[in-house]
Amino acid sequence: MRTPIQTLIQTLIRPARHVCRSLALAAAAIAAMAAAAAPAAPPPVRTQVLALDGHRVTLDVYPAAGPLRGAVILSHGFTRSRRTLAGHAQALADAGVLALTPDLPCTFDFRCNARALAALVGSLRAGGSFGDPIEKVMLVGFSAGGLSSLLAADTPGVVGYVGLDPFDRTMHGETERLGLTAASRLRTEALLLRAPPSRCNAEAVAAPWGTTLPAIWRDELIAGASHCDFESPSDWMCRLACGDTDPVRQQQVRQGLLDAASRWMR
Repeated sequence: MRTPIQTLIQTLIRPARHVCRSLALAAAAIAAMAAAAAPAAPPPVRTQVLALDGHRVTLDVYPAAGPLRGAVILSHGFTRSRRTLAGHAQALADAGVLALTPDLPCTFDFRCNARALAALVGSLRAGGSFGDPIEKVMLVGFSAGGLSSLLAADTPGVVGYVGLDPFDRTMHGETERLGLTAASRLRTEALLLRAPPSRCNAEAVAAPWGTTLPAIWRDELIAGASHCDFESPSDWMCRLACGDTDPVRQQQVRQGLLDAASRWMR
């Protein structure tokens, strides 16, 4: 037989158990709702090695979020790497574009790099290495990568070219600038995002492309931009050599890329 005190304690414990159970159920429901409302994590980036035009090329692949709209290949600048365009690649992947960032195989041979990029476009169109065949490919190149990308922009399947503060030069034994000559012949629509003249863009050596490209869509000079504002992410080495970055200017570059994807990946 329970004593009056035991009965009292039991009477008090029973509703407390119900309260605790209700609180636990409510907490579980809130946690489930929060998990459902949280944005899904982007698909993981994977690294692949492909044979392109006789070169072994390492590249990072950023899977598209949602329905696939097309693909973009982002090419880095001189002495830089695929990782210095990772931020742009992820932003484009989040917008539904399969993004590839290769380490260009030929340090200062722009035609060699262009052939490798053309082979990568062909791989995308054929399907297999990256899934189903992709019809629309956008080429993006920063600095020296902008010149290599320009030379490959007439490849079948390329629907647009973006030059991020691109570089140009006259090759040994030639009299005309390589990029300027290619720009005059290119029929692919193009977007130029440029910085004011500085030593790091060879005093805006590629600026004449804006009046030479037959299918120029936009030629945008970003006021006050440094060469490093066009990378994502940049690093201390670039900033030391070429000037500080600024979030507002970097966002202008990013928005230009997203605008291009919206225009060419419909």
